[in-house]
Amino acid sequence: MRCLLFACLLLGSFPSFALDRFQVEGYTLRNGLQLLLKPGTDRGHVAIRLVVGVGLDDFGCEEKELPHLLEHLLFSGIDASGEGGLEERMQALGGEWNAFTSNADTTFVIEAPAKNQRKVLDLLLALLTQTRFDDNAINAAKQVVEREDGGHYSHLQRWLDRQDLGHTASNQLAVELGLKCPERAQVDDLSREQLEQVRKDWYAPNNMTLIVVGDLDKLLPAYLERAYGALEAITPGEHPPLPQIQTSAAHERTLTHGLVGNGAKLHWLVPEPVLEDGHDQTFDLLKDYLDWALYRQLRLAHGLSYGPWAEREVFGGVGFMSLNADLDRDDVSEAEQVLDGLKAGLLRDGLNADTFNRLKQAAIARQAWAVQGNSALADYYWSAIGDYEDGRFTNPARELQGVTLQEANKAVRELLLQPGYLRIEKPLFSYDQLMWLLVGGVGLIVLMLVGWRLHRRK
Repeated sequence: MRCLLFACLLLGSFPSFALDRFQVEGYTLRNGLQLLLKPGTDRGHVAIRLVVGVGLDDFGCEEKELPHLLEHLLFSGIDASGEGGLEERMQALGGEWNAFTSNADTTFVIEAPAKNQRKVLDLLLALLTQTRFDDNAINAAKQVVEREDGGHYSHLQRWLDRQDLGHTASNQLAVELGLKCPERAQVDDLSREQLEQVRKDWYAPNNMTLIVVGDLDKLLPAYLERAYGALEAITPGEHPPLPQIQTSAAHERTLTHGLVGNGAKLHWLVPEPVLEDGHDQTFDLLKDYLDWALYRQLRLAHGLSYGPWAEREVFGGVGFMSLNADLDRDDVSEAEQVLDGLKAGLLRDGLNADTFNRLKQAAIARQAWAVQGNSALADYYWSAIGDYEDGRFTNPARELQGVTLQEANKAVRELLLQPGYLRIEKPLFSYDQLMWLLVGGVGLIVLMLVGWRLHRRK
């Protein structure tokens, strides 16, 4: 009886293990391909992510779209049926797929029925190994990439970017500091040879991670060893160092966005000081705190902005914290004063302990429901690959719990003691200014006509 009870308890505990999203079976094949396999809670479904360690940051300004163009080109077809035939084969398997190129990686994203998971992985493998490039496919892929980037890059758009009129405030600052290319990368001059070289240098099993989450096939490990283990390892390309701040930038600038309007946006951006421990967790909590502080001051206390916000962004190798607000253009000066007062108060008094602890507990509580379902779990593993070690991902709730008020106060003081960069975005004219400009123009024309008639009479 005791043995039966023990067996029931043991079997009843299995679902709790499956729900531990931080414990994942991971191992590396002989060719260097890293595998992460996780049974999920959604039956009959698998989420697949193939992460290739090459992104936009691995190329200079002139070639930056190479990995993005290659990503699209790999969907151009594996046989005479072309792109349409490839898509039909995925449809016949009941699956959906897409791909994304970020600054750090290129990732193929697949959702599929569990019963066809090995067939879907076969199709993904064929896409990686059997796609052949021709001029027609390359030109079609270039058109797609150009449309995704905003359409044809005209001479006017290029001129506006060079004059800092086409960038958002944070992008414009990154350009000023040498962290971002001043113009949009083009695809017209990229060649087949360059694309082949990217695939040769980076698309190797020892530069890939395959993540499968969901209703896993019992034969999946053996299949992966046989099929994906046959890929040949190479020495992948070397990642260039991420750019650091190279030049100075004006501490205050007004950026013209649009011709007419009564709105404006205020942005105060400052580089994040590098912390030895818990950098991301500390600044994530500070972002939440500053979000709330901006809301209390700019909306509730002064009624200047409906939805002010704090934001973290990364450009090259530098992280930025920004305080932002949508405003009426006539309220910009008052909002600047409120922001200066907020910064001065934080430097003088530090963070309010009760508010910090409340927001910290809310951030920890969010971790309980932040990742739901196979797809979200696969995306989480994709985003947190760098935190995987010895079969486990780092528990963000535990990391957040370890951030103390003293550490947060030290970080916020180091952050706010910097002068930062103030950027105001607003249209060239307000509606009132445009009206008076038109009235003045009409008046000037009337005076000129009157003067001309008087001159004619004389």
